[in-house]
Order: sequence, then structure tokens, then C-alpha cells
Amino acid sequence: MRPGIKLRTDYDAARLRALAKATRNAGQIRRLLALAEIYDGGTRSKAARAGGVGLQTVRDWVVRFNAHGPEGLVDGKAPGNVCKLSAHHREALISLVESDPIPAVHGVVRWRLKDLVQWLWDEFRVEVSETTLGRELRALGYRKLSARPRHHAKSEAAVAAFKKSFPRVWRKLQPTRPMASR
Repeated sequence: MRPGIKLRTDYDAARLRALAKATRNAGQIRRLLALAEIYDGGTRSKAARAGGVGLQTVRDWVVRFNAHGPEGLVDGKAPGNVCKLSAHHREALISLVESDPIPAVHGVVRWRLKDLVQWLWDEFRVEVSETTLGRELRALGYRKLSARPRHHAKSEAAVAAFKKSFPRVWRKLQPTRPMASR
């Protein structure tokens, strides 16, 4: 069996334990303590048991530690999926959103996310969800606008009468109020 990958010589077990005590990242603490076990002369199997992982994972930790030091043992953010929209797609989408839809051509009177998703598929054969497209448009500086809701049975005459009569009632109530004293 081959010997394990050598650890860096600029660290020792005491220094790794001190770093583990100072950090607040639980994953990094576990990894530092497992590597401290190796520095103390323990086997990789014992370090794997101390870290609660397998031998391959300990080897990966050693490689990361040798390359980047203690910061290499912190979990990084996962990169996520690559965006399906290229710069060309975004430019075309911006020009489409900036121009109002033509009902005879586009079949809609205003752009909805559903319509834009369909347009992207028809033009570029790019399939994105409405959520993703909404996030992209928001990143491009666009906001969702919707009309202010109005009740279907709202009476404009009643609203006007309320506005006209309310100040008279208010003026009558004003003199009966006591004045505030200081």
C-alpha cells in the first residue's frame, strides 16, 4: 500500500487545534481536527474516524489543505447551474420587452412571463422556466408592473359624494373638540 500524501510542513498539530478553536465553521473545525490527528502521528484511518468520513475524503482534505491552507477546508458555495441565456438572448429579450407587443403579430396585448418563455422557445429553442426568466428580467433592471385593482361594483358617484360631504361633516366636528394644552 502506498504511503499517504504528505502534509504541509509549515503547520503542526498544535497550530491546527488552535485554528480549530478560533474558527466558527463547524465543517472546518472537524477537518482541522482530523488533520491534526495525522500530524500527531495517527493513521489516516484514525483521522477518518475522527472526522466521521472515509479515507478518500481525508485524502481530499489533505490535497485541499496542502493547496490552500486552512481556508481550503471551508465549504465553498456550490456554483449552481449555468445560465441558459447567452448575451445574444438577453439583448433580443431586452429589445422585445422594450417594444410593446403588436396584437396582430405577437397575439398578446402585454408581455407576460409565459409569453416571453414561449417567444424564447420559438426564436432560439431555449427552454427556461417562468421563475428563471423573471429572475433574469429582474437582474436586467425590469420590475413587474400590474394595474391597481378596482372593485367591479364601485360607484364613482358614491365616491364623489363622500369626498364632497366629508369636509362639511369634519368642519362641524372641529369646534366641539377641546384645544390641546401645553
